[in-house]
Amino acid sequence: MKSVSYLQNGSNFLCFLKMAWMEAKLFLREPANAFFTLIFPLLYLFLFGIISGNDPSPQFGGQRTIDASIPGLIAVIICITGLMSTTMTMSTYREKGVLRRLRTTPVGPLVILTAQVLVIFIMTALGMLLLIAAGKLVYHVSFEGNLFSLLAGFVLCSLSFFGIGFILASAMPSARSAWLVGMILLYPMMLLSGAFFTVELLPSAAQKVSAFIPLTYVVNLLRGLWNGDPWGIHLLDVGVLVAMLLLGMIISAKTFRWE
Repeated sequence: MKSVSYLQNGSNFLCFLKMAWMEAKLFLREPANAFFTLIFPLLYLFLFGIISGNDPSPQFGGQRTIDASIPGLIAVIICITGLMSTTMTMSTYREKGVLRRLRTTPVGPLVILTAQVLVIFIMTALGMLLLIAAGKLVYHVSFEGNLFSLLAGFVLCSLSFFGIGFILASAMPSARSAWLVGMILLYPMMLLSGAFFTVELLPSAAQKVSAFIPLTYVVNLLRGLWNGDPWGIHLLDVGVLVAMLLLGMIISAKTFRWE
């Protein structure tokens, strides 16, 4: 019986690897996914560099412009993959009947969803690494924080936004409506969260709105960890992101539709 169990586990793991590999190829073949995750943040990085270089800026409290911009751009990558890649992929699969067909196979729903989350997380991490590498090579950015703390914050922020993506994928009736709602949410989040410039530069009314935008807490946490802040300073940010993650898991589990 043990040998049969081992064979089944091995077969499930191979299925998972095949699913993950297939999802990775599909992700990179979709121009919008690859562009917005891997190229779009780099374009903004170089745009900031052309405009102001990496000189100290009053906008960022005397911190150098590119040093302060990278955590915000990492947050943008997380927002894009969470709101757009996750939502669009799952909505398209359901609309075309892919999820229904996969559900009847021995692969199982958990393998499918786990492979999807893993691939999107890896692509998000790749976007972050490309951004940091470009900042180091071109602008000699400085990193004042702890690497493991930054990675832990990155994982928490990513999973929290993936939860939002699965909620949208569950709620939207079609891939087109999922794309539309994702875009409507994406741009206000990027503009009002402090991802491109500090929230303090916004009008007072917009600053109040930013407190209700999930991406604000991603930007705050990543920027703080990048600068070496201890986690204790960001308990509010962590609490909001953990709540987002838990709510995303609970709501998605109850509302996710396979067809």
